[in-house]
Amino acid sequence: MIAEPACIAYVHDGDGVRLCSGEKIRIAGIDAPELRGSPRCTPRRRKQLAHSKNPAWCDYKLASKSRDALRAFVMTGRVRVYPTGERSYGRLVARVTVNGRDVGAYLVSRGLARWWR
Repeated sequence: MIAEPACIAYVHDGDGVRLCSGEKIRIAGIDAPELRGSPRCTPRRRKQLAHSKNPAWCDYKLASKSRDALRAFVMTGRVRVYPTGERSYGRLVARVTVNGRDVGAYLVSRGLARWWR
């Protein structure tokens, strides 16, 4: 796995960013709460996902905190992206670090994301 230095242009939510190159990244190994308006949070979709390994997590207040914490964290230092080779909904799945600290572990340790099951 080759680490690539990265520039974050935009933080979409607690587990998705867009690089300055335009590439969309899904942070590997975590699930963050959905922001208001997420298709996963419609009543029909929530019912469909209720008994899945990763049911919809529709805590909108926590979702905003997660996104904001990720935005602040990636601004604190050197970002590196470690692509897994997988894609999810048109996004590259990758482990992301800031100054060597894993972004996913950072968010999970603060209760702002959970490990993907």
